[in-house]
Amino acid sequence: MTQYSVVAIQISISLNIRKCKALFKSYEIIFSDSDEIFIRTAEDKFVYLFQYGVLSFFNFQPNEINDLIKIIDPNALMWGNHELNEAIKIIINKDVQKVEFDSVTLKELNPEFIRLIMLNTSQSVALDKYLEITDAILEETRQYVRQLEQTGSLSLSRKKLKMFIGRVLNVKNQIFENLYIFNAPDITWENESLNSLNIELKQIFDLKDRYQYIYERNSIIKEELDLFKDILDHNESSRLEYIIIALILVEVIDLFIVRIF
Repeated sequence: MTQYSVVAIQISISLNIRKCKALFKSYEIIFSDSDEIFIRTAEDKFVYLFQYGVLSFFNFQPNEINDLIKIIDPNALMWGNHELNEAIKIIINKDVQKVEFDSVTLKELNPEFIRLIMLNTSQSVALDKYLEITDAILEETRQYVRQLEQTGSLSLSRKKLKMFIGRVLNVKNQIFENLYIFNAPDITWENESLNSLNIELKQIFDLKDRYQYIYERNSIIKEELDLFKDILDHNESSRLEYIIIALILVEVIDLFIVRIF
């Protein structure tokens, strides 16, 4: 029985997969498209890179991980300094295949099975990133909610509101575009064992529940932003009404003066 490990790390907001592919052109590229690239660097070593800024490593020592991070992004922090990371043990046992809380047991060292584990581990890290972003937006909107409660007014510009809306939509779009939360990845379509492993991994990492949590928080943010939009629209309408009233008064006064003189 042999034991390995998978480590996934968020090193940046995004990665240029085309440039990464050029960096690893001397290694065996098992799979690649515009969003991800899966590479074998040795007989029992794999690297998985994702457009959303996550790197996943199979059977790498910390110093080897740091060396590769420096190759991909010289400005990135070293492994131990990244808060957004996930690790899981891989055990090879020819008689058993099972998924547990902190480990996956496989019958053989199959690249497709390894790739699927690395994919789900990376998506777990990505969800942590999107949760951080969502929580930061929610906290900002709560400041304006507290301001409404305490002062009855809202010091939020239309530009700032549009930026909030853009950030919320961007998080939702990135999750839908990059993560296989509900749909099985292509590699599981024709292999029942891979599909079963994919389902179990999603359960272990709570991918669907965590996605739902992010979705609900985004819904709360959207409701608050809609409220802010209504308040700003009302304020704008009130200003226009006052302007119209002022213009009418000017006309009335002007007419009154003309008739007197």
